[in-house]
Amino acid sequence: MTKRFATLLFAVIASICVVLPSQALDDSEKEELGAFIREYLIANPEILFEVQKAYEAKQEILQKEKSKDIIANASDAIFNSPNNVILGNPEGEITIVEFFDYNCGYCKRALKDMEDILANNSDVRFVLKEFPILGEDSVAAHRVAGALHIVAPEHYAEFHRSLLGGHGRANEESAMEIALSLGVDEDALKAAMDDPSIEQGYRETFQLADMLGISGTPSYVVGDETVFGAVGVQQLASKIENVRNCDSATC
Repeated sequence: MTKRFATLLFAVIASICVVLPSQALDDSEKEELGAFIREYLIANPEILFEVQKAYEAKQEILQKEKSKDIIANASDAIFNSPNNVILGNPEGEITIVEFFDYNCGYCKRALKDMEDILANNSDVRFVLKEFPILGEDSVAAHRVAGALHIVAPEHYAEFHRSLLGGHGRANEESAMEIALSLGVDEDALKAAMDDPSIEQGYRETFQLADMLGISGTPSYVVGDETVFGAVGVQQLASKIENVRNCDSATC
């Protein structure tokens, strides 16, 4: 029996097992069929890897379709929320949304990816969603960031680059130090840290992350696709190009 024939035979048998009710085979036939399948899989274990690969590919397609629907239904909250921080061209035709945490090492490395994208793509609108998932220090640092965005939004970009690009763990103290070095009023900043819109923004971001299946940082939304992890500037640039070249009639 050739391997190709055996593979086809196995596929047929597997299909029969799925389609036929258990009563269609008597005990001896079931035993014989089970023995054949076991013997074949032991002799050709690579088939299990092929099945696993096919399963993962199918799941990826299903996840992309699900993500596409979610992004379409929640587009305003994702792309146009008043809680969003916007860098780059605020009128840009292409939007990248990043979910980040100031204590995420991968986010720190991905900071340069954002810088490269903004430097080379004048049509990109880069949205930052504060997603403090790495403990109390992260929550505190992000509260300072949220307050700064309320009190002195013109300084947010420089604050963001300094805090995310800095060494050591981000917390309230380090975030306040950077904010004050930019000339932000300390009393106004501390008062703004209790603004309910900051907590509201977090709740919105966590809800969106849950809907999109985002559990780590950085994660991105580019066009109608969710991108997980610090994939690097080349992959992000490729996603941007896909959106740029996308025909609305077919995308």
